[in-house]
Amino acid sequence: MELYKALEIAEKVKEQLEPHCLQIEIAGSIRRKMPVVGDIEIVAIPNSYNIGLFESGIATVVNQWEKVKGELPCKYTQRILPEGIKLDLFFADQKNWGYIFAIRTGSADYSHKVLATAWVKRGYKGVDGYLCFNGKRIAIPEEKDLFSLIGVNYVEPEKRGF
Repeated sequence: MELYKALEIAEKVKEQLEPHCLQIEIAGSIRRKMPVVGDIEIVAIPNSYNIGLFESGIATVVNQWEKVKGELPCKYTQRILPEGIKLDLFFADQKNWGYIFAIRTGSADYSHKVLATAWVKRGYKGVDGYLCFNGKRIAIPEEKDLFSLIGVNYVEPEKRGF
């Protein structure tokens, strides 16, 4: 799908989810401004919500879309939007927002070859959605905090391709 069309859909999804979130941003190839987009990636810190009989909050929006994988509550769910494009929705919290947002902006090669390589060299390890050092989770509240911590100069998203 062309970037302009994917961005329009992503912004609509973000607008629907935003009232149920502490923080939410569009990531992936849309954030990197790729001319052709295969899916929509969004990272969110949801407010508290319920599932099941007393469904509330973000679940009322997400569960209206066809589920491919990831049953709420979860760290990741994939849905098919009415426009036919896949939505990859990643959940974070205030302590791992920067880490999740950076790796989900990608590209996959950039996240692996630059970011992960740098954190491994410094003794960090990605574990269950958090960057850890000697088994202890390291707070990374903002994306730039990750770059600084691992000694990599911040790179604008549109320059993170390979």
